[in-house]
Amino acid sequence: QVPPSQCFVFDPAFSEQELALLGELGLRLLPENEEGKHRVGEAATLFYMIHCGKALYNNLLWSNWALGALSRVVIIGNSFRGIEERLLSRILERDYSYIAKVLKGTEEIAFPTHPQYTDTFNDTSIHWFPLQKLKEL
Repeated sequence: QVPPSQCFVFDPAFSEQELALLGELGLRLLPENEEGKHRVGEAATLFYMIHCGKALYNNLLWSNWALGALSRVVIIGNSFRGIEERLLSRILERDYSYIAKVLKGTEEIAFPTHPQYTDTFNDTSIHWFPLQKLKEL
């Protein structure tokens, strides 16, 4: 169980109503857009980043690019394997170098697709970065 006071949320599209409700639920609102550069603390941290741009994932990886930090990151979001498959490797390495670097240190499991929403959530995976795999990078 994670207490609401340990849950941080941010979305630039939150309405005033949503912000008020999240506050009432006890969730902590990040005061500014960190552009994905949120650093993890001492505990494992889940980032729910459905449909985010590649730059946000890259920024998150960059800001936690240390064995101890990255091994505590879990991401639910767009498939890193899918990103790798859809981009030319030179573009991936040039524009999203931290995604490219971490691929061999990533465990990824795809979420099952929903028959009603095949176009919307067809590329969602959970990613984590086992310490042993990261040491091999």
